[in-house]
Amino acid sequence: MNMRNFIVQKNKLNKYRKLRVFITGATGFKGSWLLFWLKKINAQVMGIGLPPEKNNIIINSLKLDKSNIIHIQNINNFDETLSLIKSFKPDIIFHLAAQSIVSKSITDPLDTFRTNIIGSANLIEISKKIDVPLVMITSDKCYKNNEWIWAYRENDELGSSDPYSASKACAELVFASFFKTYYQNNKYLKIGTTRAGNVIGGGDMKSDRIIPDLFRAISARKPIKIRNPLSTRPWQHVLEPLMGYLTLGLALLEDKFKKDEIIPNWNFGPDVVSCKNVEYIIKYIINYLNIDISIIKQSKKFKEQNLLMLDSTKAKKELGWQTKMDINQSLEFTSDWYMNFYNEKNIYNFSNLQIEKYENL
Repeated sequence: MNMRNFIVQKNKLNKYRKLRVFITGATGFKGSWLLFWLKKINAQVMGIGLPPEKNNIIINSLKLDKSNIIHIQNINNFDETLSLIKSFKPDIIFHLAAQSIVSKSITDPLDTFRTNIIGSANLIEISKKIDVPLVMITSDKCYKNNEWIWAYRENDELGSSDPYSASKACAELVFASFFKTYYQNNKYLKIGTTRAGNVIGGGDMKSDRIIPDLFRAISARKPIKIRNPLSTRPWQHVLEPLMGYLTLGLALLEDKFKKDEIIPNWNFGPDVVSCKNVEYIIKYIINYLNIDISIIKQSKKFKEQNLLMLDSTKAKKELGWQTKMDINQSLEFTSDWYMNFYNEKNIYNFSNLQIEKYENL
C-alpha cells in the first residue's frame, strides 16, 4: 500500500471517533474484534449478544467483559432489541449476530433459521423504523455454489446446500425485499449487506472450525483431525473484512452512493491467490511454529463444498478497500495470537499491537 492510500485509510477510521456505533453479535469472534477496534478509535460503542460460550476466550482477552458496553440480548426478541437500540441512539448499526457453524445448522436447523433469517429481519426493520444506516453481515455461503473455478460476484445467483447456507441466502432475500419495498424513496444508499470469506484470527474457539481445532490440538498435544483436506476456501484475517465493513459504513453515513446507481451488496474477500485448501493451512502453521503434530483424516459427517472464492472488484473500485495481507501473513498473525495466549502473555496489549501493525502495513 502506498503512503497516500495508507493516510486515506487512517483518516477513514478516525471519522468513527465519537460516533455512536451499535453492534449485534458483540460476544462473538468478529463482533468482539470490531467492538475492540472501535473502542481503540474512541468511538462510542454498545454491543449485544448471547451469553459467551464456556470456551469463549476473546471477550476476556480483549477485556470487553470489564467495559460495561455489552448487553446480553437475543436479536429474536424484537421489542427488547428495539428498545435497547433506541435508548442508545446510534449513528450506525453493524449487524453481525448469527448462528455461524455449518455442522450446528445441520443438528439444529430451526435455531439457525430463527437467528439468521428472523433475527436479521428484526434488525432491518429496526434500522428502517429509526432511520439509521445498517451494515448487515451475511456470508460467502449465500451464493449457489456451482464449484466454479472463478470467484463469485455480488449479482451471482443465491442458493444453498445446507441449512446454514440456506439461512444466509434467505437473509439476503429478506434484505432485498425490504430494500425494494421500503427504500424506493431514498435518494442515497442507507443499508447494505456484506459477504466475507472464511475469517480467521486470534480468539476464535468455535467447534468444527479448522483453526480453533488445530490450536486446541496443539495445546492438548493431540493429533489434528480434518474432514476434507482439499476443500479450498477464501481464508482472510478478521481485520480485513472488518476494515471493509467500516469503510462501507462511512460510505453510507456520508451518502456516497445514489440508490439507483449501485446494488447494495458487497464482497470483502481475499485475492484468489490466497484461496488455499485445508491441507495447506494446516501444514503452513505447523511449519511456521516448528512443531510436531500428526494429522488424521476423519470421515465427513455431512456434505461440504470443495471450492469457493469471492470477487471483490466492486469493493476495491467503489470503496477503495483492498486486502493488506496474503494468506501466509494472515496465518502468521493468527498463529502469533494463539501462541501468545497459550504462553500467557498480555494478549490485550498484543491485540492492540496487531491492529496497529495491520493499519501500518
